[in-house]
Amino acid sequence: MRLRTVIAMMLAVAALAGCQRETNPDILKLTGKMFVFNYRLAYATYMIVLSKTEPVPEGSTVVATFENPAGGPPLTMERKLFAKLDKVVLESADITCVKKEQPYGVTIEVKGPDGTILQTLETTVTSKLDQSILPAKALVVGPGYDKNPEVFKDGKAPARFETAKCG
Repeated sequence: MRLRTVIAMMLAVAALAGCQRETNPDILKLTGKMFVFNYRLAYATYMIVLSKTEPVPEGSTVVATFENPAGGPPLTMERKLFAKLDKVVLESADITCVKKEQPYGVTIEVKGPDGTILQTLETTVTSKLDQSILPAKALVVGPGYDKNPEVFKDGKAPARFETAKCG
């Protein structure tokens, strides 16, 4: 009888141990990363998409640091995390000099309301295209997407569009 009680207690302890949560679960999971090339406005940006896997404390933020393809200091952005939104989309400022098949580093930090780092994600983003596919100047201007007079002389398209250069 005593042996059965000991075995039953050991099984109960083992079952409870199996139910414990993992320590320090990731709050955000990387679900998408790419470069966005806007041909009409002649710019490129990084775009990172994250999904929440855990609730975040009110007042938390996410800080993203993007490698600058043109060289120089990295580009940094900070966004507030909202409890009711399941997805977080981060888009960098405009960038230049993106090269095809070149990996560029991105670091993402999730910070609590007091500034404590709750999670760090590191990844790279690689483009399948070179930025030279973009025009040198925006093809449209203004809220009505009017033809850019610097590109369309006398309203006519040039025989060949000048493409973006690095530098």
